[in-house]
Amino acid sequence: MRWAVSANTHQKLRDEIENCILTGEFHPGERLDEVQLAGRFNVSRTPIREALLQLSAIGLVEIRPRRGAIVVDPGPERVFEMFEVMAELEAMAGALAARRHQEQDRIAILEALQRCQEAAESDDTDRYYYENEVFHRAIYAASHSDFLEEQCTSLHRRLRPYRRLQLRVRNRMTVSLAEHREIVETVLAGDADAARMSLRQHVAVQGDRFGDLVSGLQKMERRRA
Repeated sequence: MRWAVSANTHQKLRDEIENCILTGEFHPGERLDEVQLAGRFNVSRTPIREALLQLSAIGLVEIRPRRGAIVVDPGPERVFEMFEVMAELEAMAGALAARRHQEQDRIAILEALQRCQEAAESDDTDRYYYENEVFHRAIYAASHSDFLEEQCTSLHRRLRPYRRLQLRVRNRMTVSLAEHREIVETVLAGDADAARMSLRQHVAVQGDRFGDLVSGLQKMERRRA
């Protein structure tokens, strides 16, 4: 039975292919055959093609003429550099949000925090990640800087695979939720310096935890070999 084609289907397919790339099941330089992937996930080629295009947009695959989608390895140094920049962008967004947030921003941030808590209680890391995405976008919006929001959103999208999988590190989701509460407290209190620090530390920790995750996944791959 084929999966029903929907936005959720595209997201699940993309996430599954992301997982295969980041865990090393699909190797750098490997060609991802649409027909084989369609058979593996029991879908048509159309959602597979859409998922690969989305992965191309964030640099995990490269679409080459006559060869199709090729797995790209950005390398750990590149990933950590992106986390460093992301931490500074989010720190700026947090500081501006503390100074500029309005009532509708306060409501949006608190609602996003509540949904993150519900997702954490369900112990579903992927569900938590997508609620986490809404939470961070609420902070960006509260900065009331369109350009900064665009830059944060763009880099957040590129880091999505790594930010999503690092939540699988033991206890990371619980710690992330506690950090979210601290962020909300500092932003809504109007403490720009504290908000800047809490956002910077929150994102920088994600980079560290991703390193832990990669190490664990590499060990699993060696055991299977």
